[in-house]
Amino acid sequence: MSAAAGYHNTLITVAPDSTAGGGTVPDRGVAAFQYALLAGHPHEFTQAEVLFRTAHRDVPGDPQKLRAAHWDAFFAQPRACLRASPLPKSYGWGLHFDARGRVALIDMTAPEYRQLMETPSVKVVPALRSARPRRQP
Repeated sequence: MSAAAGYHNTLITVAPDSTAGGGTVPDRGVAAFQYALLAGHPHEFTQAEVLFRTAHRDVPGDPQKLRAAHWDAFFAQPRACLRASPLPKSYGWGLHFDARGRVALIDMTAPEYRQLMETPSVKVVPALRSARPRRQP
């Protein structure tokens, strides 16, 4: 799936190899930035907006002007989707995309997380593993 296309009615679950026991608030890096963005604005941003803001988080200036000037160039090249985000890979956060493609954090221990996993209209996909599985000899 192209990063710009985004997900709809989808839950990205915590990675199968994650050691997180529940949603943990990250304190630095990409994970901390994405957490602050999503925790403060549930179901407000699309995947593309989160990826773009993350990549340009250290660029000063008006975010709207930055978007107008660089959005097309940024997505002209393939981008990893939020399945590769450290939030579901390492910090115990599921990512729920609503029908409009807007994303919200869901703690893996929250009843809502389990409910979304069991909802037939919600596509469930795992986050990417942090490490490659070993090949069998």
